[in-house]
This record gives sequence, structure tokens and C-alpha cells, in this order.
Amino acid sequence: MYAARARSSLRGWGGVGAMAVLCALALAFVLLLPRIQQTPRPAGRTGQAVAHGVQARAGDCKDSEAQDRTLSPSGADGPAIDAIKARTGARRKLIVGVDQSSYHWGYRNPNTQGAELEGFDIDLVHRIAQDILGDPDAVQFKAIPTSQRISAIQDGRVDMVVRTMTITCERLQQVAFSAPYFKTGQQVLAPKSSSVTGYNGTLAHKRICTAAGSTAHTKLDADQKAGSLPASTDLSTTVPNQLDCLVRLQLGEVDAVVTDGALAASQAAQDPTVELKGAAFTTEYYGVAMKQDASDLVRRVNRVLVGYRTSGWQASYDMWLSATLGKDPSASKPPAPRYLRTS
Repeated sequence: MYAARARSSLRGWGGVGAMAVLCALALAFVLLLPRIQQTPRPAGRTGQAVAHGVQARAGDCKDSEAQDRTLSPSGADGPAIDAIKARTGARRKLIVGVDQSSYHWGYRNPNTQGAELEGFDIDLVHRIAQDILGDPDAVQFKAIPTSQRISAIQDGRVDMVVRTMTITCERLQQVAFSAPYFKTGQQVLAPKSSSVTGYNGTLAHKRICTAAGSTAHTKLDADQKAGSLPASTDLSTTVPNQLDCLVRLQLGEVDAVVTDGALAASQAAQDPTVELKGAAFTTEYYGVAMKQDASDLVRRVNRVLVGYRTSGWQASYDMWLSATLGKDPSASKPPAPRYLRTS
């Protein structure tokens, strides 16, 4: 179970080909899964903690401050948590949307019995399940493509999404986020032999792959319209899952990939013929995404994160990410949380 998965290193990865197959299976898997009925939220609930700070209106939101638009921590149950705890028998689990093909974040290790899900995001999911249900393994994982993360939450298919999901103002209009649990930024990934040197003019006449619905695609599209990215750069290639971009790159169908540096570093570790080009050109923060009205669940996750930052985060980083991002985690540590949302 979870304790058995917490070993010191990953041994014998099956290669990028296996990852590509798993990526395709993930998309098929999520399309076949039945939907979970949504539980209406009763009006009113007492006993929840009051957040500190000022009310943050959507119109006032800036992406540089989006990570602060969350609720203060609380251990009080509410409608969302009550609905999770009310599940009985084998269904008494936290239902979480994750990736199953992002190396060292959320991926199936073919060298374990049952190809268990492992990675940095997966460790956090187990910690949340332990807090809410008293069992780190009381989790039903659902493979969710990048492009379906928000709809999976809104449709009630999952209780939350823990899938390298950047907190942005646009997304805050559709889902709620926890405080940030990881810091990253967009970077360019290209073959070592490529003339591309980073996010600059060398991308002219190049074909770029991004995941549909990703902050990378939004950023590139906006920059091209603003004239800061060459007009000749081809942004037409978008894919449901980010790993598909690496496959497109390997097949020669695109010239470069733009994605979060944390993910790009893991992909470079899978394929020694590619590398990161240039420094990160944005600053972004990952958060746990939930329904907008699941206030008690947001508060509970934020309480979990308070403890996780001091006991758990570093161990997970050392296990999964230090080999690709470096032993010093300071560049990846989330900022001290601020809780500016009041309701």
C-alpha cells in the first residue's frame, strides 16, 4: 500500500514508449468512467473558521497574486466533507483527478504490482486522504486529461484535482484553489541539436506543441497577439495530455515543446536527446483545485498543506524531483500562504 510505495528511488523505468502507451490508455480510461452524482450543498453551515484578509473580487484579480485567493485553514467539516465521509463500503474514498503519465509527478510505475500510481502529486493526495478519511489509501484515482481538469470538477466526477495545475485568475472564476504547494515557470524543451535557444526570436518559423487548456498555450497565444512572440511561430499543435507533446517532438512533428519547467525537466530525464532551452519565462504556482462552493474542503486542504510544508513536502521532493530539479529545493518551494478569500 502507500507505506510500501515510499521507497528511496525509482528503479527500471520502461521508457518513453511505455509512457506514451499509458498516456493513450489514460484518455480512454477517463472517457469510459461513469460519472459520480453531484451532492447538493445545503444552505448554511456553522463551525467554519473565518478567513483573514480582504474580500477578493474576480475583477481585481491579477495572476501574480492569484495564489493568494484562497480560504484560511480549518479542520471543521462541512457539506463537501460530509458527502465524502457518507460514502459507504468500497465507495468510501476520496475521488481525485490526477495524471498517470507525468514522470515523477503522477505516473504508473510498470515495475510495481498493479502498476501503482506514484509521484509528487500522488504523495500529496495520500496525505489529504489520511486527514479526511483516516486512511492514506482511501483514494479513487481518476485519470484526467489536461484539457478536462476543470470540467471534471464542475461535473462532479472528482472531489478535487491534484495534477500540476497552475492557479490563475481565469481558472478561479470556474473552480476554487488551495494555497500553492509548488512553484514553477514555463520553459522551452527542444532537441539538443536544435537552433532554439529559449523563449525568444529563435522560435520563429518553429512548430510549438502545448497541451490544450494549459497556461503555456494561453501565454504563447497572448504573446503572439501582442507581438512579443514571432508571428511565424506555429502554435496550432495542441494535445489533450502534455506527454503527447514529447511524443510529437520525438516523431519530428513539432520543433519544440512549451510547458512547466518542472514537467519539462522530467521529460528531459526520459529522453536524453532533448533539453531545456533557456530560463523559465513565467512564475506559476500549483494548487489543489476543487468546486467553488466546497469551502469546507478548501479550508481542510489548506490545513493539510500547513503541516505538509513542514513535514512531508521535502521528503517527497527528495524522492521524486531532486534528480531532475536539483538537490536544492528553494526555487520550487511555495511562498508563505496568504488567505485573501473570505467566502
